[in-house]
Amino acid sequence: MNWYLQSSDDCDVVKSTRIRLARNLSEFPFNLEKKEEMEKLENKIKDNLYCIGYGLKFLKLKDMDNITKMSLVEKNLISPEFALKRSKTGSILINEDENICIMVGGKDHLAIQVFNCGIDLENTLNLAIELDEKIGESLGYAIHKKYGYLTSSPSDVGTGLKASVMVHLPALSKTKNIRKILEAISDFGMNIRGVYGENNQIQGDIYQISNKQTLGITEKEIIKNLNIIVRQVIEQERQARKLLAKDDLELEDIIYRSYGILTNARKISYEEARELLSNIKLGTDLGILKELTDLKVQKLYLYSKPAGLQKYLGKQYDRLERDIKRAEIIKQIIAEK
Repeated sequence: MNWYLQSSDDCDVVKSTRIRLARNLSEFPFNLEKKEEMEKLENKIKDNLYCIGYGLKFLKLKDMDNITKMSLVEKNLISPEFALKRSKTGSILINEDENICIMVGGKDHLAIQVFNCGIDLENTLNLAIELDEKIGESLGYAIHKKYGYLTSSPSDVGTGLKASVMVHLPALSKTKNIRKILEAISDFGMNIRGVYGENNQIQGDIYQISNKQTLGITEKEIIKNLNIIVRQVIEQERQARKLLAKDDLELEDIIYRSYGILTNARKISYEEARELLSNIKLGTDLGILKELTDLKVQKLYLYSKPAGLQKYLGKQYDRLERDIKRAEIIKQIIAEK
């Protein structure tokens, strides 16, 4: 089962962990734009795939249809910017479990990404470092003795590490404490953004917390600091849920109204579905809504998204058709034995 359909001890609040390492190869110029340079980079990578291992497959974005590309974005395996700006020239290395996805030819030559469910920063980092060392041995990185790994963006120089944790914070939103938490996170030197990163609106009470600093700090220090912050956020969200649960009738009404719409709607937009699913997940995590399992909730999130829905059904639909099919799929998943 793919990592994004799995559960963990902290999955009531934490949806996923991602480790991303920005890397560039020493023999190529930064910001590859020429077709010939990109082809040389791709050929070098393909020639060394066997040495790298991990069951990685090389796939070019131009060979994918738009739904497949957008489904990768929806699963956070590639960035929206990469899918849009590198749709003709970019490529990825990805394994069958999809817990490893390397973007090739984006802002940097390589964006090495490793994913996990829940909060598991240490193990995810260890796998990323193991993979990174294998790639470095085979391809040769651009690195400076004093400054560390050289990247196209000054904000990534040093470790090149961007560690992020995706969290679901509906209770902090409902109790009006979310702004205070967001300000505290920023004060502690962390970024907090929407699901798809920079300049992205918050959707369904889901936030992405990540480190700002990459230079003058070790990978382990970054992970330690992020872990501390996320653990505090988890505790604050759980305390807010206890506060909400004191008014059982009001909370149950919100949750079961959301459940009622999802189970009876004849059509439903993605925007409405993600807000209702936020309530549904909260109800399931608190044990109020016993009709759904964690796996069903994960499936509802994955297959209600526009591209995920169309990949699941194996057909392309216009917006109205998607809204109709979304309502059908939601009912189908809920009814699964």
